Amino acid sequence: MSAIRLARAFTKRKYIVKFEGCYHGHSDSLLVKAGSGVATLGIPGSAGVPEEFTQFTLALPFNDVQAVEYAFQKFKHQIACVIVEPVVGNMGCVPAADDYLVALRLITEREKSVLIFDEVMTGFRVAFGGAQELYNIRPDLTTMGKIIGGGLPVGAYGGPSEIMNLVAPLGPMYQAGTLSGNPLAMAAGCAMLKHLREHKQEIYSRIDKLSRELVEGVAAAAKDAGVALCYNRVGSMFTWFFTAGPVMDWESASKSDTGAFGRFFPGDAGYWSVSAAVAVRGGFPGSSAYGAGCAADDCGGEAGVCGGKGMRFHGTSDGSGRQFCQTNRLPNHCPLSDWAIWLLKLLSMSGF
Repeated sequence: MSAIRLARAFTKRKYIVKFEGCYHGHSDSLLVKAGSGVATLGIPGSAGVPEEFTQFTLALPFNDVQAVEYAFQKFKHQIACVIVEPVVGNMGCVPAADDYLVALRLITEREKSVLIFDEVMTGFRVAFGGAQELYNIRPDLTTMGKIIGGGLPVGAYGGPSEIMNLVAPLGPMYQAGTLSGNPLAMAAGCAMLKHLREHKQEIYSRIDKLSRELVEGVAAAAKDAGVALCYNRVGSMFTWFFTAGPVMDWESASKSDTGAFGRFFPGDAGYWSVSAAVAVRGGFPGSSAYGAGCAADDCGGEAGVCGGKGMRFHGTSDGSGRQFCQTNRLPNHCPLSDWAIWLLKLLSMSGF
């Protein structure tokens, strides 16, 4: 919200471009064909948002350069910014097609519009420098989320001084936040980012390997069982889609069998669901068919993923056809206690 307000202040233009299936928060003007929870609930936008609030939001298909060119032609000198998840995580994991991000950079530079990378999900995840390091593309503004607070509530945006100097008190664009500079979040964030910086060589290669083995292992099990499934993966981000694929945009993502996804994740008597099995092995599946999963590292311990080995699809004895993943390892810890221990680690590392 603040990054878009800043882009409008900088360009003195009204229109913004976002992409179908991308989610950038629940501010009124952005709840237009958003992904994540909105998509999961089947809500096209949201009740309570007047049409007038979204009249300057252009929602375009992702991975379609021609649609972007047409929008800039139709709304010549009126588009303030293009905001994009460089690897979409809110219609499942959907990477940009070859040169798509390069095209967005070239178009926005040519049209003197601001390019915003929403790196809330990709920042410090797909690479230490986020997607912009991975793809070697520098946006005008970058937004970050809870990663910079070690998982605690915080957000930030940044860019060159030419743009940022418009933010109050230096400039005329107002911004404020109740949690700005919260000491607990800042201590946890400093500890997290310090750890990532010092160990980035081993951490990112380890979680990339973990993610690859896990995703490919489950996909192989699905193939053996005759289950229609494809996947997308970028670094530690991934999604299994219950469709033949490929999935490249919201239209193709929405064709996934969400019912099969739901049947895949619940547990059953004597079995752990695949979500529990994956969590035990160091990964976190998406909370819905339209949420990207991620592989995780435990701040220096074993990454612990078995890469989908020992997993197999099967039906239940009641003939319901629900699909589960049998494993030979049960969780022996509470996720909440793990989180608490992890947070204490972060605080002790930061000297808080």
